[in-house]
Order: sequence, then structure tokens, then C-alpha cells
Amino acid sequence: MHASRRLAVLLVFVLASSASGQEPRVLNPQVERFVAVNAPVVALTHARVVDGTGAPAREDQTIVIRGETILAVGKTGQVAISQGAQVLDHTGHTVILGIIGLHDHLYWGGTVMMTSYPKLFLAAGVTTIRSTGSLDSYQELNLRRRVSTGEVVGPEVFVTGPYVQGAGQAVGWMHPLNNADEARRLVRYWSEEGVQWFKAYNLVTRDELGAAIDEAHKRGVKVTGHLCSVTFREAVSLGIDNLEHGLTTATEFLPGKQPDVCPPGNADSVYAALDINGAEVQQTIREMVSHRTALTSTLAVGELGSATRVPRDQRVLDALYPGGADQVRKFYDGATPTRADSFHRASLKKAMEFERAFVKAGGLMGAGSDPCCLSQIAGYGDQRNYELLVEAGFTPEQAMQIMTSNGAKILGIAARVGTIAGGQQADLVVLDGNPVASPGDIRKVMLVFRKGLGYDPVKLTDAIKGQVGLR
Repeated sequence: MHASRRLAVLLVFVLASSASGQEPRVLNPQVERFVAVNAPVVALTHARVVDGTGAPAREDQTIVIRGETILAVGKTGQVAISQGAQVLDHTGHTVILGIIGLHDHLYWGGTVMMTSYPKLFLAAGVTTIRSTGSLDSYQELNLRRRVSTGEVVGPEVFVTGPYVQGAGQAVGWMHPLNNADEARRLVRYWSEEGVQWFKAYNLVTRDELGAAIDEAHKRGVKVTGHLCSVTFREAVSLGIDNLEHGLTTATEFLPGKQPDVCPPGNADSVYAALDINGAEVQQTIREMVSHRTALTSTLAVGELGSATRVPRDQRVLDALYPGGADQVRKFYDGATPTRADSFHRASLKKAMEFERAFVKAGGLMGAGSDPCCLSQIAGYGDQRNYELLVEAGFTPEQAMQIMTSNGAKILGIAARVGTIAGGQQADLVVLDGNPVASPGDIRKVMLVFRKGLGYDPVKLTDAIKGQVGLR
């Protein structure tokens, strides 16, 4: 064995051995009841590993976890495991990086979900979320604190402030801005309260958006947007950090678009006919890439516009409260092909093409599920995103990279949770199967590690059955 390799293996052995005498972590009972693995040193052996970098999956790997951190990753038999470590044989299983949901609300149907959603996210393998549009930012800040201090179970939460919305909206939880000064005041106040992002919405003006971005950047906070009244190119020129949903919120392609006005009506027929390789679309992509404006893919919620495409998911019906489950059941049962449905199917395909073109051009894209409505609920929508990204033409490894390490880069935490490698935080998901060969295996979650604690997804989902939509 090469001398440097012998030294590395010896170092792993020494570090792991020094930890093996430690005791399991003392946990809050509200957390402990969901934990299946709590050992000072854990070794996941004989696993397939998709590390989040986009590299091909590696077979027969061992991951050694010490406390909250990945100690080492390598070929089984070549990574030393200390005596006393808890060894888990994962032959036939796949370990992926914990999913990072960049558009993962903490509400569904207008109801804030601070009890059921954190558990459901974690059970589905989502270890980090950005709320990306808040109904109650104080509740989200409190949840973030309680998760970080170990009082409750849940993913790490990046809190987004109240929507940055223009005048004319009729949604009760959004404060309508009347001018740029009001936008600055909103951003200033909530930045001081501790939110990390803001989300501009569909009726904001260019003046209001520019003021919000400027004020946020002065305070080290970032801005994303689900836009309409402001085009992608206009937002990019104002310095926005991130854009949500992709092609179908880029209104520069709609005929008759007026400044600061969201065009009325359904534009699926327009998007369905767009040439993604055409000059207009390519200009938008070039400007986004050159300004380093990230994109959030939300194909799973985009799919809801074509009910005939949406897969029936019994897990969703089980999780929702009875009234919500009835709504979704009617949605499933009422799916019929229509002319509008065919336009939406074509529009979704163009959205997929746009995302491939953006990434090919060097753009940074993450993913989120927008678990706000109908069958789109926490965690399961993130899993569906993986299947749709593969359908869109990304390799399974590329799709994993989009959903994990790219999200970490956008959030600025890649140095901590950006890949499966030694020194990184142990946020990992064990899947019963091979999602590289069978994308649907992303749903077969066996174990979820967050900061080195292994959570039981069955216990987490059992605890919230029939509750989503209520609390």
C-alpha cells in the first residue's frame, strides 16, 4: 500500500477508535422517539453511494460517521471501522446526500404546518429546506431555533420573510406594497428579525423589487422571486439572486407584455410553442448565467396543471386530513384529457427543455417542490422532482446533484453539507433499492441521517397520518 494511503487509513482508524468509547447523545424525548440510530460511531457498509457531485454512483462503499460528521468514505474493506462502532450492512441499498428543498413551504392550503410538515420532510429524506414564501415568519424562525436546539424533529430551516408583493393582490397573508420605500422597510425589519431570504411575488414592480434587493444585499440577505409583472431579464438586471419555477414564470416571452403588469390569462399555449434554442430564450439564459442568477426547478408542482400526468400517490391521501384527502381524491379521479391539458403537457415539456439548456449553459439550478396545494405535500413532491428531472433528460446523478449539492451552493452551505465526503455533516438518506436504475426507488426511504442521528421514516410518517392540512 502506498505510504500516504496507509497513513490516511491509519488516521481514520485512530479517530474512529477515539470516538468509540463515547456515549450516545442525550436527546429530547420528542426527538428520541423517532431515532433509530444513535451511536458515537456508525458504519454504513456495502452501500451504493451517489455523492451529490454528479459523478457516477460508486458500488460497495462504506461511510463512517462519527458524531455529526462523516469521518470517511471509501471502498468497503479499505476504510477502517473501529471496534464498538455500530455497523449497518446496506447491501443492495443506496445512500444519497440529504435532499435540499429550495422551494419548500411550511404551509398547505393556507394553513401553517409547524407540526406535521417538519416530520414529513425528514421522513422523505429532505434534510434542509428554504421556506421560499412565508405565511408566518415568526413561527418559522421559532421552528428553525427549536430544530437547531434539538427540541423538535425536522430539517434545517432557511426562513424566508413575508412575500414582497405589489398592490392589487387579494391574498390575506400578503402585505401589498405601494412604493419602493415600503419595500425597503419590509426588508429592513424582517432582516433584523433573522430571516435569511425574501421572495418577490407576481405583482411587484421593478422599483419595489430593485429596492428590496438593494436593501437585502446591504444586510447580507438574498432575494428570490416567483415573478410575472417583472420579467426574468429585468429581475436579473436588478441583481436578484434566484428565480423560481423556471420557464412558465418568465413573462418576457408573452406577447403584449406591459412594464410592471402581470399579463392575464393562461399562457400555456405560448410556452408550448416556444423555441428553446431561439434567440429570445437563449438571451434570457445567457443573462441569468452571466449574472450568476440561480434557478429553482419545481417540476412537481408544475405537473399539477395537467391532472392526467399526476401519479396517484396513496401516501398523500394517508397523510392529509380527511377533507383534504377527499379534495385530492377528486383531483385524481377527475383527470380527463382536454385541449387545455394538452397545452399544459407541452408547456411542461418546454419547461424541462429550458432547464436542460440553462444547466448546459453553465447555470446553477436547485430544486423544490412548492408543497402548497392539492397532491403536492412536503417531501413527496421533492421525491417526484427527482423522477421528473430524470424524465427531463438529466442523468440520475445529475438530478441528485441538482437536488442536493446545488441547493447547498445556492444557500451558501456547500462547505458543510455539499457532498458525501469526509469532513461533511452527516445528512444522508438510505434507500431500499437503486434510484439510478429505477428512479421510483427514491420513494423507498429506509433511514434518514441528520447530523449523524438516524431517523425512522415509518415512525415519522405514522405520527402525522391524517394531520396534514390541520397542523
